[in-house]
Amino acid sequence: MRFGDYVICVASMAVILALIAFPLDMVLFSALGISGMSSWGSLGCLIVSLFLSALISGYVFAGKIWESRMGTIARITVLWAAFVMLVAIIVPATLADWGLKAWEEYLAMYPGAILSTNELVTWEMMTLDMFMFLVVGLALVFGFIGLYVGSMLRRPGESGK
Repeated sequence: MRFGDYVICVASMAVILALIAFPLDMVLFSALGISGMSSWGSLGCLIVSLFLSALISGYVFAGKIWESRMGTIARITVLWAAFVMLVAIIVPATLADWGLKAWEEYLAMYPGAILSTNELVTWEMMTLDMFMFLVVGLALVFGFIGLYVGSMLRRPGESGK
């Protein structure tokens, strides 16, 4: 596989993720809820979206993936995780209440605490690091599994007949 093929595969995964995330949000938010500090609906949507986008791309690109199976899947997964990391860094910047959420979570752990502006910014950066760690970890795990399973569903030599 050439580098351009990896980029096309990751771009396809991103497009698929964008197309399935909203419908999954609608289903999982209503089923699992969005209230409270732990938003299981959001996490469930993220996990399912990451897995399905990798599964579908693994199926579509199975012929290319089979050339050098584990190496190709690993390279695609790392490139995918890097892309997801960039999105994870950008998302909090677009959400007006990200800082407020971080502050509320801190106050829930340490009621009545008073932080300086520098300490609050440091706490928000730690929250962003945790968010990035979680999202990249999920992208690595479910990306690899989805690509592997998707490529197994369509072995080389199979035709669409």
